[in-house]
Amino acid sequence: MLRTGLIAKKVGMTRLFMEDGKQIPVTVLSLEKLQVVAQRTAEKDGYVAVQLGAGEAKAKRTSKAMRGHFAAAKVEPKRKVAEFRVAPENLINVGEEILANHYFEGQYVDVSGTSIGKGFAGAMKRHNFGGLRATHGVSISHRSHGSTGQCQDPGKVFKGKKMAGHMGAAKVTTQNLQVVKTDADRGIIMVKGAVPGSKGGWVTLKDAVKKPTPENVIYPAGLKSMKEEAEKLAEEAAAAAAAEEEAAAKAAAEAEQAALEAAEADAATDAPEEGGDKNEG
Repeated sequence: MLRTGLIAKKVGMTRLFMEDGKQIPVTVLSLEKLQVVAQRTAEKDGYVAVQLGAGEAKAKRTSKAMRGHFAAAKVEPKRKVAEFRVAPENLINVGEEILANHYFEGQYVDVSGTSIGKGFAGAMKRHNFGGLRATHGVSISHRSHGSTGQCQDPGKVFKGKKMAGHMGAAKVTTQNLQVVKTDADRGIIMVKGAVPGSKGGWVTLKDAVKKPTPENVIYPAGLKSMKEEAEKLAEEAAAAAAAEEEAAAKAAAEAEQAALEAAEADAATDAPEEGGDKNEG
């Protein structure tokens, strides 16, 4: 079932040392107050999706329309907003916060972001051309892309020809990146390898489309309310177990005290009889 993705900020890269001594290069992604801002339903919008918002934005730097949009959802102004298509049964209530345990260790994800801009680049750098010869007649144009047109027919350069031009600053999706570690308390997800974009840039994560959906994923999402409810139930269960243990210990102590008192009473009743037998003797 199709479920929502996440919006995260790229913190940078580091490495993790595994128990077997191997080191894995990872990209650290941070979730900053990721909340559901709006819902899209088939009846009202013609499709089913959830709109998420992440980060913190100043109200004075948020447009009036978006301020009203966030106020209707009763959430703080967000820096980044994105929509994710979901199944109707995986819709999430507005205002819910999503945690990093939405993904688990070993799961594969697809990460999309805006690649680093390279400005105006030549054909060799932009399209990996081999360039011209370094000697034998080639002069001052070793990195040029060479001939681009034809002789007389059609006598023009077709659109889309690989030539020098603007490079980077485009949406890029890297598929099948493995989640190495997650920390729900700190809001951190570490994925193996590099993700598109520069440090401080926003990226979106989705379940990998080229991998089967794992059986132990959380539906509809890894929500903060679900975690709090699970922690509350765990605390109640621990309190109940402690109460049962205390009651059992109390019952055992009472039984031991009763047995001790009974033994003392038996000893008190036996003492005069023994004394009487000695006097008679």
